Amino acid sequence: MAETEKKWYVMRAISGKESKVKQYADAMLLQQEDFAKHVSQILIPTEKVVTINRNNKRVVKERNHLPGYVLVECELVGEIQSKLRNIPNVLGFLGESKASTTPAPLRPNEVSRLLGTVDEMAEVPEVLNIPYNVGDGVKVIEGPFSGFDAIIEEVNTEKKKLKVMVKIFGRKTPLELGFMQVEKQ
Repeated sequence: MAETEKKWYVMRAISGKESKVKQYADAMLLQQEDFAKHVSQILIPTEKVVTINRNNKRVVKERNHLPGYVLVECELVGEIQSKLRNIPNVLGFLGESKASTTPAPLRPNEVSRLLGTVDEMAEVPEVLNIPYNVGDGVKVIEGPFSGFDAIIEEVNTEKKKLKVMVKIFGRKTPLELGFMQVEKQ
C-alpha cells in the first residue's frame, strides 16, 4: 500500500477545553502504535500576553491564538479520523460538510502562516500595550491624591510611571504615579 503524506487538519474543540483535547490525544499517541504511525503532532496555537498586576509587576500569560481549534498533522486513513473525532470535547473537523465527511486539509500557505505566527510570537519580545498617552485625562485611584483628576504630561514605559499634573486648590501640581495608580476617564 502506498504511503499517503501527512497533512494538517483543524479539529474544532469546545472553547476552553483545547488543552484537554491535546492531553488526551498525546496519551493516545503514547499508548496506541497504529495511532502514532499516522498522527505526527498536535498543536494549540498560543500567544504571549503581558499585563500589569496591582503591584506594578509585569505578568506574562499564554493565551490561545485560535480559541476552539486544535491543529493536527496526520494522515486520515482507516480509523484515525474517527479516533480523533471521538476524543472528548472534540466537535469535529473544520471543513467537514454533510455531503463529505472527509475534512479539507489546510493549504500549505495557511500552515506556514499559522506555524510562522506561532514561531514569530515565541521569538518576539513581549510588547506591553500601554493605554496611556500624553494629554489624556486620568483619575488618581491610589495614594494621597486619590479621587483627583489629572492630565498626563509624560509617559515612561521602562519604569511604568506617568508624570501627571493635578489641580489642587486652583494650582497645577506635578506628580509621578505608577500605571496602576491611575485609571483612564
